[in-house]
Order: sequence, then structure tokens, then C-alpha cells
Amino acid sequence: MSPASPTATSAIADGVTDDALKGLRRWNLGLTVLHAAQAVAILVLGNGFAIAVTSTFPEGPPGADAPAPSSLFEVSISVAIAVFLFLAAADHLVTATVGRGLYESDLRGGINRFRWAEYSISATIMIVLIGFYFGITDITAVVAVIGANVAMILFGWLQERVNPPGRTSTTMLPFWFGTVAGLAPWVAIVINLAGSDGAPGFVIGIFASLGLFFSTFAVNQWLQYRQVGPWKSYAFGEKTYLVLSLVAKSALAWQIFGGSLAG
Repeated sequence: MSPASPTATSAIADGVTDDALKGLRRWNLGLTVLHAAQAVAILVLGNGFAIAVTSTFPEGPPGADAPAPSSLFEVSISVAIAVFLFLAAADHLVTATVGRGLYESDLRGGINRFRWAEYSISATIMIVLIGFYFGITDITAVVAVIGANVAMILFGWLQERVNPPGRTSTTMLPFWFGTVAGLAPWVAIVINLAGSDGAPGFVIGIFASLGLFFSTFAVNQWLQYRQVGPWKSYAFGEKTYLVLSLVAKSALAWQIFGGSLAG
């Protein structure tokens, strides 16, 4: 069996005890309610504000002046926020109920495929929404942002996949590759922010807070694989992911609500 497989060793990830798993189940059940309640609140209280995804398809020979952007479709911001919150709620519900056996088996093997699958969609919706508020609405740019963010998440999954418990060495290559991919959307956001005439205060707040929160996910994984303090316990790192997910999603949802959806 391949040494890269989490099942290649009988070792169990540090800190993943029966008591820790019971505690994580309670957390997942609680976060199911919190995420779902926020999703419903946003849908009920939010207005119909939408942002258009545009196109500037080329006309004429290479180098010709680009046409004015035209609208392809509109994205309801309330619905988009509700989707990433409901996705998180569904993930937590599944891991606490019908998928509990697989979830806990994964945690013992130092991996959580449910987390990465959910993040690949929910975190991507989040970064696309953040990009919208900084003028990144052209369909080609949106596709590039989606690709870069999904790549970052999948590299995070790979980081866990190639570093099972009981390993004799640790590689951080997937982590660093994912960091490079994940920075690309933020570089695009910074470029638009630097070139703008002046973004609203709540948009600057979104940039500052979500930039910080997104980076803390990477820091959490780095601390796990460097075995720093309480992060020697994989269960502690998993609980930290749960808290970060709730805080980041809630912060983005309610900052956007306060700036665009209230009233």
C-alpha cells in the first residue's frame, strides 16, 4: 500500500480520542444550527440587491479596442450568501449524523475530506463575492478566481493526504503550492483596490477582515504540521477549523448585509 495513503499505517492522529470525537460531534451539531439560522435570516431580511457578471468578448483582430462590458447574468447576493452558509450547515450535519463514521475514521487518519469538499465550494463562493465588491465581475476573471481558489483548497486536501499519522517525515510542498494559488485572487483584489477612486468603508472592512480570516486557515494547517503547542493534537486543529469557518462566513455575511442588503 502506498506510504502516502492515510491508511498506510495503523497509527492514529494525535489527540483524536473518543472524548475528542464526541466533543467534535457536539460542535458540528451546534454549527449546523448557527449556519442554517444565519442563512435563513439573510434570505428573509435581505433585499434584492444583485451584481451583474459581465463579458468583454473580443471583436476584430488581436489588439483591437475591447467593446464595452455587457451583462451576462446577475447574481443575487442574498442567495449567494445563503448558499455558502447552507453548504456549511449541510457539511456539519452530515459529519455529525449519516457521515459520522467516515468522518471520525478520517480524523483518526489525519484527514477530513468533508472539510475540503465543502470548502472547495463555499470558500470559492466567498472569494468570488469579495471579488465582486472590488469590481472583479468579468466572466473570464471570475473563472480564473474560481480555478485558483479551488486549486488552493485541493492542495490543502493533498497536504493531509500525503502526511498520514506515523509518517517518518513531513512534506509541506502541497501547502506552499496551495498558498501560491490562493494568493492570486487576493493580488487581483489588491490591484483593483489600489486603482479605485475610493472604496466604501464596509468594502475596506471586508478586505481587511476576510483577508485576515482566509490567512488564518493556512496558519492553522501550518501549525498542525509543525506540531506547535496544542496543534500537536489533530482534533484541536479540526476544532480550530470549525471556529474559523463559522467566524469567516459570519463576518462576510453580515458585513455584506450591513453594507448592501439591509432595508
